[in-house]
Amino acid sequence: MILLTTSRRPTERIRTFCRDLAYSIPDVVRVNRGKMSLDGVGEKAIELDADKIIIVDRWQGGPGKISLFQISNGLKPVMPTMLLSNMRLKRELNERTSRICASVITIAPNIPSALKQAAESLSKFLHLPLLSLGDTVDCHRASLHFSVDSSQKLNATFMLLGQLLEIGPRLTLSRLIWDGSS
Repeated sequence: MILLTTSRRPTERIRTFCRDLAYSIPDVVRVNRGKMSLDGVGEKAIELDADKIIIVDRWQGGPGKISLFQISNGLKPVMPTMLLSNMRLKRELNERTSRICASVITIAPNIPSALKQAAESLSKFLHLPLLSLGDTVDCHRASLHFSVDSSQKLNATFMLLGQLLEIGPRLTLSRLIWDGSS
């Protein structure tokens, strides 16, 4: 199980974004952080029998950073840390779908190696198989899809696979941090 929470003072948009993520990623439980310290978040995860944590931090009033942690003798950061330049909530996309969890991570052809590496890391962290978009089989209904748009921005979005329909949320990544120093 994975615990999903926010920075200490989240905006309404961050709370909605976390709700969208909780509906889109399997085995995620969303917890309001309140005044909990990072150690307190780790203790709450242990109490809920979660072995991983996702924290959405704010930056300039919106979601700005997604950090991943593994619980093993304390909190151990899992790379990459994802810095966001933009995001769109489920409700901001035109498609209305029921709650559908991604069962696979897919990658577009010809993506940069750093984005492919991030997809591989998230595949291990979320325990979801990693496939190219053409290799998905009928048993997968939705995916977390990594691609590059026409302006060369890195994107991660949730898609309905049968129709290749974006169901959101969509993340535009400004940077991937592969060391714990930043």
